[in-house]
Amino acid sequence: MYSATFTFAKGDYDDEFHRRDQAIAEIAKAIPGYLGEEAWENPATGLISTVYYWQTLEALQQLVEHPQHRAAKNLQSRWIRGYHITIAQVLRSYGDGGIAHPLAHASGPASTAGQD
Repeated sequence: MYSATFTFAKGDYDDEFHRRDQAIAEIAKAIPGYLGEEAWENPATGLISTVYYWQTLEALQQLVEHPQHRAAKNLQSRWIRGYHITIAQVLRSYGDGGIAHPLAHASGPASTAGQD
């Protein structure tokens, strides 16, 4: 499994941003191998991080290469004030089941229940 973390400084959003963001979210969720996402905001820095989880790099690449994603990336400077992306392989994912998580029910070698 893989994660793609998109960290950015929020700018000014407009209607076009929201339309594109929603369309890309629907495209991602329709790609076989999309496992889910979670987002975090750091109030001290104002930075936002969204972590997307993927079964394979090929699934992630389908989103990266999608024409709507490419078009939004070309316009990103209208809505955000800088970004950084980190792609990582998930070696292990586990918890006590007390919170919902996109990988809680994922299958594969990176998902293990009850480990400490």
